[in-house]
Amino acid sequence: MEVIEMESGGNVDEDSVIDANWIVEEEKFKSKIICHDMYDWQHKRCISRVGGMDLSFIKGNEKVACAALVICELPDFEVVYEDIKMVSLTIPYIPGFLGYREAPALVEAFSRLCDTNPSLVPECILVDGNGVLHPRGYGLASHVGVLCDVPAVGVAKNLYQMDGILRDDQKQKISHLREPGDHFALKTNSGNTLGLAVKTSPSSTKPVYVSVGHKISLPTAAWLVCYCSKYRIPEPVRQADIRSREFIRGKK
Repeated sequence: MEVIEMESGGNVDEDSVIDANWIVEEEKFKSKIICHDMYDWQHKRCISRVGGMDLSFIKGNEKVACAALVICELPDFEVVYEDIKMVSLTIPYIPGFLGYREAPALVEAFSRLCDTNPSLVPECILVDGNGVLHPRGYGLASHVGVLCDVPAVGVAKNLYQMDGILRDDQKQKISHLREPGDHFALKTNSGNTLGLAVKTSPSSTKPVYVSVGHKISLPTAAWLVCYCSKYRIPEPVRQADIRSREFIRGKK
């Protein structure tokens, strides 16, 4: 698979770069997002290999993180590949621009997978973050999906509030989610559905927020997240989180 290189990099000045470069670049890449199903596995709802991506951070250190890419074989979710690496983050945390801070390390991990173990490239990647559920429609999962040219799904633990999608408005709806797969739409003031709040397991009391990253429809994205969930967080992302945190502990 082709991996597209991001044009931004290095140290940035927040005031001068956001308006000058990032938003322009986002618009260019956002135009490449595909929000419908393209592959047989999506239409048949039958998949054999799913990736999970996550970054874990060291408390008190915003410049270093542990980036993890994990590949699980289904249906048993056996981890058949992992890429766990400490990385330097040269861009500060700026709300709405998480992709520019975290995507480079995740794209590099995917590139290493393609180079060293092409037979293990997954049919889809689940990313700890948002896809089109984003103020400008281009969150971390869309960054990864477009740049890696791979189907990607955003799976966020917390709701990104924007344009009529407000946390307080969701509380009553969440209380009505009874069974795994129950969900409700996250709609903007103009009526556009940007994602779904999905109950993923019988024991989970909070939903996850699912959105299209790239090359997948929202219904298929929600199905896949539920299919991959033993607990609240889908297993590929959960394993990436567990392994990255263990790696950090081993470095202390």
